[in-house]
Amino acid sequence: MTKDNITSTDVAKKAGVSQSAVSRYFTPGSSLSEKTANKVKIASDKLGYRPNVLARSLITGKSKIIGLVVAYLDTHFYTDALEKLSNCLKAEGYHILVFMASKTSGNIEEVLKEILDYQVDGIILASVAMSSDLAGRCQDAGVPVVLFNRGQDFKNVSSVTSDNISGGKNAAKLFTSLGFEKISYLSGWEGASTQIDREFGFVSELKKSGIKLFSRETGNYKYVEAQIATRKMFNKGDYPEAIFVANDHMAFAAMDVIRYEFKLKIPQDISVIGYDDVPPASWSSYSLTTLKQRTDDMVTETVRILKENIEENSEKTTRIKIDSPLIIRNSTKNLKGLK
Repeated sequence: MTKDNITSTDVAKKAGVSQSAVSRYFTPGSSLSEKTANKVKIASDKLGYRPNVLARSLITGKSKIIGLVVAYLDTHFYTDALEKLSNCLKAEGYHILVFMASKTSGNIEEVLKEILDYQVDGIILASVAMSSDLAGRCQDAGVPVVLFNRGQDFKNVSSVTSDNISGGKNAAKLFTSLGFEKISYLSGWEGASTQIDREFGFVSELKKSGIKLFSRETGNYKYVEAQIATRKMFNKGDYPEAIFVANDHMAFAAMDVIRYEFKLKIPQDISVIGYDDVPPASWSSYSLTTLKQRTDDMVTETVRILKENIEENSEKTTRIKIDSPLIIRNSTKNLKGLK
């Protein structure tokens, strides 16, 4: 008998248990006594048995596979979010297939086609845009989709994001309350809903205080591009007093350029606010004031929505925005002398 030919019946005979006990052992969340579970484990290990996930999906109609599509892996936020999404889905008994896609909808069609070929139960798009046509095709295929850290107003496509507009407003409120007038903005990728909402909130709140952006450059959520954008901003001679940066990854780049190339001090000469609150933001080398993305809550809600849609065969659309608390550290200076 080869390992490829070994079945759950063989394991049951070897372990001296029922075939249903073997099935329950390999089904996450099923109840089984510790004694029986140990018998099945020993027998399956000796025989080299592994359940055929695809064969089981033909019987149950569920593959227990989730397609996770990501556009970024070069930032602390997304590596952390991807790990947490994977662990949370695994705890719910799902297997993960990770696919890379461009941040635009350029190659998402071929990626989604490949995902659907795997008979996935659901799809999570992490910071990836999709067209209304593709959203409809996923719906027609009966595969629920949840957008993570992106918002798009498509019917039957749920989303979980931070409240980016509110976060942008809070960044502006802090700067204006500290007495700054020459305030600049370093943007992320122009097509991202996170970028659009953060800038909208920031600029609209500045207008309430009669303040227009002093300058604006684009860093596309990339470290090197953020460095180039910061140089453009400061090569103009008259530099800003404060900068809101669309994420921490770019804020670190901006701070490095400001301090080491232009020899300016933070916060004595320039104050900086970021967005995300990734681990390096709390390091003494940056001590970055930032808006915190509550990743744990975002992941929990994303998995909850997807799981409900899968198990209840529901087309319910849920859109959740989670607040981003302001974490004040040493990269912001109070001109009014309150600190």
